[in-house]
Amino acid sequence: MWNKPSTTRLQKIPGLYTTESTSLQDKLIYLHFFIGGCDWYVAESDGYDTCWGYAVLNADDQNGEWGYFSLSELEQINIYGIEVDCELEESWKLKPARLIDTISRTHHWDEPVYKAQYDLEA
Repeated sequence: MWNKPSTTRLQKIPGLYTTESTSLQDKLIYLHFFIGGCDWYVAESDGYDTCWGYAVLNADDQNGEWGYFSLSELEQINIYGIEVDCELEESWKLKPARLIDTISRTHHWDEPVYKAQYDLEA
């Protein structure tokens, strides 16, 4: 069964285009959807269906990218009876993109040179 976030939870997410002045590594990630080796991370939303964030498909970190996706499309994914899931509010803690391993690896934010350049904690 599709685990759709509540309207209240969706409306806590910044609106589309409202975080454009925030660097990618500092974008806050409000939701995490997943199935198999696929992950979608939400940084902005229209509060209903359209989201903007980061997606990695088939565990292909090299081709992960920032962009738009819709909850209605995620809801339609069904692989042999398994559906996309969303981490519950109690288990997903709001955090910046740089602290999410999947996103950090793709952008090389986890490398010591990057951390030193931007004065990030190791």
